[in-house]
Amino acid sequence: MRIGIVCPYSFDVPGGVQFHVRDLAGHLIGQGHEVSVLAPADSDTELPEYVTSAGRATAVRYNGSVARLNFGPVTASKVGRWLDQGEFDVLHLHEPVTPSVSVLALMAADGPIVATFHTSMLRSRTMQTAYPIIRPSLEKIAGRIAVSEDARRTVTTHVGGDAVVIPNGVYVDRFASAPRRSAWIGTPAAPTIAFLGRMGEPRKGLPVLAAALPAVVKAVPGLRVLVAGPGDPDEVTEGWPPEVVGACEFLGAVSDDDKASLLASVDVYVAPNTGGESFGIILIEAMSAGACVLASDLSAFSRVLDGGSAGAMFANEQPDDLARTLVELLRSPERRASLAEAGQLRARIFDWSVVADKILAVYETVIEGRAAATPPQGRWNRFLRGGAR
Repeated sequence: MRIGIVCPYSFDVPGGVQFHVRDLAGHLIGQGHEVSVLAPADSDTELPEYVTSAGRATAVRYNGSVARLNFGPVTASKVGRWLDQGEFDVLHLHEPVTPSVSVLALMAADGPIVATFHTSMLRSRTMQTAYPIIRPSLEKIAGRIAVSEDARRTVTTHVGGDAVVIPNGVYVDRFASAPRRSAWIGTPAAPTIAFLGRMGEPRKGLPVLAAALPAVVKAVPGLRVLVAGPGDPDEVTEGWPPEVVGACEFLGAVSDDDKASLLASVDVYVAPNTGGESFGIILIEAMSAGACVLASDLSAFSRVLDGGSAGAMFANEQPDDLARTLVELLRSPERRASLAEAGQLRARIFDWSVVADKILAVYETVIEGRAAATPPQGRWNRFLRGGAR
């Protein structure tokens, strides 16, 4: 099968959608399919051979975060050429309402189209402005996927139509087999916890964790807090109590291998995210690595953790409840081990071997439906393609 996949977010900066696209493409290629990915990227970014750059992206505020997007006539021309050259059996767009290359590909494409919706959000001002323009194009989507019930609700409420829920995938064995690193392994006197995420992005929840830590450090004086992710430690720790700053070790951005080893080594992985999460891929990665997970009780996180049976939960944006629950976990190795074991078992349902088969089934259904219909004149919309080949 010839598969074209479009990622709206730049491959220059790691993120959940980029990882999903990368891993899905790699899995499909491993199964013998021909896959080409189109995504924004700077000219000096090292890309996998199956990725085509749509050009440099611009950082904009979107859905409570900062996204690197690419839009405009020059990009539209690149999208058209990529579509023409690919002659794909199916086109798979990610976040087709995000103002980037996915929208341009959707407007240009006129073949079997599948779209995956990752976001859980109320309709934004950007979406309200763009929706009348892209609505006719959205009707061309023959197969809709949502990565969670929260993302599906966004589709049904703000986009229209329905979507089948297929979660994000994880290479579970990669995390399950990750070597533990002695520098990150906790001891009874000095347990370790980890936070992974963009430090300066409030919705990732580092301020909530920081507000909880004075009580935790008081109860567990030897605690070590390993913070991984981009950001300036001096900026984010401004105003923090000295004992909290002293307990933290800032690792900066970490590689995939280091992330897996970090998750496999710590006593507890803490996800204090405050909102805007439609799934929680990092929870699955932590569960796969054998970490005990403690997460805020966002609905998306609760579904991943099976209502709290595969990980502990605390009341969202409540530092006192986070501190209480974390201290209880750190004082109970039996409880941590039980949750970690349950998490590893649950993680298996999110393995790419399971998830990719479900996505392929959607591809096949859309292709068969297209074949049964009367084909339109011309494979791609010539207006956005920039003319004939």
